[in-house]
Order: sequence, then C-alpha cells, then structure tokens
Amino acid sequence: MSNFILTGLFTEGTTDNRFLESVVKRTLEEVAFDCTGDIDVELEIIKIDKKDLSFSDQVLEASKSAFEKFSILLLFVHTDSDDTNDELIFTSKIVPAQKRLSDQDGSSYCKEMIAIVPIHMTEAWMIADRELLKSEIGIDKTDAELGIHLNPERLKNPKNIIEEIIRLSKEDLTKRRRNNGLNISDLYQIMGQKVELSELEKLPSYLKFKNSLIIKLKELNFYHK
Repeated sequence: MSNFILTGLFTEGTTDNRFLESVVKRTLEEVAFDCTGDIDVELEIIKIDKKDLSFSDQVLEASKSAFEKFSILLLFVHTDSDDTNDELIFTSKIVPAQKRLSDQDGSSYCKEMIAIVPIHMTEAWMIADRELLKSEIGIDKTDAELGIHLNPERLKNPKNIIEEIIRLSKEDLTKRRRNNGLNISDLYQIMGQKVELSELEKLPSYLKFKNSLIIKLKELNFYHK
C-alpha cells in the first residue's frame, strides 16, 4: 500500500503560483521517489485574504486553512529575498513564522513548514534554464547578448531582464507574428512545467529548499536514503 503525502503551497502572488506549483510538485515527486516504499504526493494551492496581516499571521492563516480544508502534512511557504542573500528574510520572516507555527495546536494547524526563498525573486529560477527561456520567448541570441550568462542569483532584477528579452524578440521581424502580444505573465506556468530541475540545482536557493524538504521527510520517517 502506498503512503500519501498531501502538501500545500502558499506564495507571495498569483504569478509565483503559476511557476512554483509545477516546480514544487516535480521536486516533491523526485524526492519521494527516493523514499522508502511507494509514496503518492499531492499539492494544493493555498489562498487566503492577506489584507492587514503580517507575514507570520499570513503563514498561520494559510496553515490553519490548509489543514482544515485539505488535512495537509507539509506547508511550502514562498517569499522572495529581494536581496543578494536570504539572511534577512530568514531572520525577520521565516524563522519567526516557524516559531509561531510550532507553538500552535497540531489539531488545528499544519505545523510542518518548508521555506522557498529565491534570491532576489522567483524570476531568477526561470532564468536558470536559459535554453528553455530563449526557446519559449523565441529569440536567437547568445546568453551574453541577453545578459543572462551570469549566475541568475547575481542578477538584481531578473524580471526586468526577462521583460527586456521579450522586447528584443519583438524587434526581430521574422518572429514578430509569433511573439505578438507575448508578455512575461505568459511564461510562468510553461516555464514551471518545463524547467530542468538539474538546472535549478545549480542555484543555492533551490538546493536549500530541496534539502529542507529531504530533511523534513527524514524527520517524518518517509525518507531513508
């Protein structure tokens, strides 16, 4: 008989959901493959009214809602670092939220939280698979010409860079018809579904998330590799 791991994903915004839903689900499936026995996984998108709530309050509300509606075992919580590293975000947001969650009643809250903190912003993860990004936009230029040859986590505003690549693609008359109306919002879901996890593993922030997942599954006696 298979074990079942039901999880929830709580993100900063709807565009983050479009990209991260597939990435998190695929990562969970990959890690579950190394677990002892057959593991079935499922991921639910958790939405709450965030108005006037602090980050910790949002996490608590998301945890309670997800537990009540879906009886989730793990809650993935995303927030961008908006900086060159994640130290401030973990100190000011992630750790306090985890502490408050651990103090709650386990009969009403999912207390197992795993942080997802891309350096600068989620769009850096989209740039990790450069060939896929260029293919989906439809542009034939080198990484250096497009300014994506560096480690994506060193790019201060990866969203602006993607938007600039889209703009450049529209200047190529041979691709104008194909790219007519394309904007960055069109890319999140397809990039999340297709991005190579092996490319994401080159980014420390993704590895931090994946390793946290493995550690958590070990604590819950699912993972024994």
